Amino acid sequence: NAVADDRVSHAYLFSGPRGTGKTSTARILAKALNCEDLKDGEPCGVCESCQAIDAGTSYDVQELDAASNNGVNDVRELIGRVSLGSPGRTKVYILDEVHMLTAQASAALLKTLEEPPPHVVFVLATTDPQKVLPTIRSRTQHFDFHLLSVEELTEHVAWVIHDAELGLPDDVIEHVVRAGAGSARDTLSALDQVMRRFASDCLLEAVAARGAGQSLVAVADAVSSGRDPRVLGEAVLARLRDVFLLRMGASTDHLAPGDIDRVRAWADQLGDRATTRALELVGDALLEMRQAPDPRICLEVALVKITR
Repeated sequence: NAVADDRVSHAYLFSGPRGTGKTSTARILAKALNCEDLKDGEPCGVCESCQAIDAGTSYDVQELDAASNNGVNDVRELIGRVSLGSPGRTKVYILDEVHMLTAQASAALLKTLEEPPPHVVFVLATTDPQKVLPTIRSRTQHFDFHLLSVEELTEHVAWVIHDAELGLPDDVIEHVVRAGAGSARDTLSALDQVMRRFASDCLLEAVAARGAGQSLVAVADAVSSGRDPRVLGEAVLARLRDVFLLRMGASTDHLAPGDIDRVRAWADQLGDRATTRALELVGDALLEMRQAPDPRICLEVALVKITR
């Protein structure tokens, strides 16, 4: 509405829990302020400016993570570029975790907020607004972000699974939404972990069944859905360790009740010798991946050796 009505403030403070869209919204605002085909305040998302902001290559958007760049020199360097022009209409500076700035850095930022150039908009993001200097807060328009509802996150996760063609069962959604606890970022991280576990379990099924072709298909499916071969190999190794511990009668307290039955079935199919050999071959493959031009091949060769 502010963009549509040409009432944009020179500085905003976005506060709220992690993973609730503060920096994402800041980037959307930057798109709206520079979009070549703006409609009712909403950016088109397809023009050159919008795509550059999406790709992180836009000269109109400058981001600083104050958690790791909190010194006065970092802020002065950022402020030094404020007067420089850029291709778009508005230059947007996004300062994440602004409450982490040192006292000197905060003072340097305050000076610029008091006399901002007309073509510049600051967006300050923080999880702890009470730690931001009152003088800085008073010079910003404050928006408070909240955790997302179960309904919103359920709909979002269902869309992600469908859009990315992940092929996960519906009961996964409830689990990842519960794990995310209202944070979109944490929810998607939980979905990523489930996807990683799902991919490694498919591979373990193939290994236990001695299916060479089945294991290669499982790798291809995982990689095509965005899994990194190294991460996939590490997940398979972790699953094989679970099987090994069960075979050796060691503690498996780290396994969920539903997991134990699955791991026990693999342990019965593989036996001691095959489990030990699989651990060695996947471990060797992970070492070879560090130098390999295509790390997937190392994992595929190891799986074929195991299954044959």
